[in-house]
Amino acid sequence: MILTTTNSIENHNIIDYLGIVTGISFNSTHSYKGKSMSFKDMFSSQKYYEAYAKGLELVKEEAFQKLQDNAKALGANAVVGVQIDIETLATTNTLIVSITGTAVKVAV
Repeated sequence: MILTTTNSIENHNIIDYLGIVTGISFNSTHSYKGKSMSFKDMFSSQKYYEAYAKGLELVKEEAFQKLQDNAKALGANAVVGVQIDIETLATTNTLIVSITGTAVKVAV
């Protein structure tokens, strides 16, 4: 599936606009693949940022997969105008990634 932040796809003609699709995922920034950081590791800035970065990548990949699944359900073979929003919940260490775009069908 083609994913792009632009509103068109070079060398492809959009033949149908199918609707707005989203992919949303969330996770605690102190866990990665089900393993929580130890209390001691939370005070190591290197380990904290490594876990944060790995956790963010995992959450982004899940959100992109959900976006593609939702687009496929509409019969799309591409998503244009992709926008990514990354937020943290104010009182927790939870990351939320929301990805939005327009599902389209392009001539192959």
